Amino acid sequence: MKKERSALSTAGTGIFTIVGIVYILPILIVLMNSFKKKVYINKQPFQLPDGKTMAGLENYMTAIDKYNLLSAVGWTVFITVGSVLVILVCTSMCAWYITRVNSKFTKLLYLFCVFSMVVPFQMVMFTLSQTADTLHLNMPWNIWVIYLGFGAGLAVFMFCGFVKSIPLEIEEAAMIDGCTPLRTFFSVVLPIMKPTYISVGILETMWIWNDFLLPYLVLDLNKYKTISIAIQYMKGSYGRVDMGAVMAALILAVIPVVIFYLACQKHIIKGVAAGAVKG
Repeated sequence: MKKERSALSTAGTGIFTIVGIVYILPILIVLMNSFKKKVYINKQPFQLPDGKTMAGLENYMTAIDKYNLLSAVGWTVFITVGSVLVILVCTSMCAWYITRVNSKFTKLLYLFCVFSMVVPFQMVMFTLSQTADTLHLNMPWNIWVIYLGFGAGLAVFMFCGFVKSIPLEIEEAAMIDGCTPLRTFFSVVLPIMKPTYISVGILETMWIWNDFLLPYLVLDLNKYKTISIAIQYMKGSYGRVDMGAVMAALILAVIPVVIFYLACQKHIIKGVAAGAVKG
């Protein structure tokens, strides 16, 4: 029996190692090509850079200077951080209200949040673009509201599951001590919700950071570009693409997300497990 388990464990480790390598290989190829001269990226995409093909940091400097990538990084950080903070605060309060107030309105509100998770973005993207222009939501600080609308469903769903696990007696004790509902939420409930806050924050950050379509439809592209849009603009006339700059920009776009994920990955499982409570 032990030998069978050991064999299965070894086989499983081998399979997952192969799968991991397959997933990491494209990123390594992009990293390798980001240090090559543009001519050799298409000719020798799988060959390691040598003295002849090595371009050093030239591709990175081109992406930064010619395509203004640092500005795109700045706007991406601004949009991502602002949107995630708005989503976390608003949806956690909404989930707390839905869970603690048992009424037809809260049940209907919860159904709307769950239903919003299954509605494809493509169904509303053209209407959204026109509405955003009409309401002047085409600025980086206004797009937070739009991301709140699309990110609220998953966040409310996860927060509701966690709030159900919080004993009601804790909140009642705070009320007896004179806390208002808002103070009870921010002083008592919110600190307890930290695992789910981190988990939802990671998921929303990775989604917004890599998003292309929503900013492309909404933002005033003459003034503001995210990293994904800036990379798209590296495509020149007649289909010509500056592959060196693209490879460098992709690496610069991936590095912050990878670092952020590795630093917070242990909280994802903890937060999801904490929210997996049947009500």
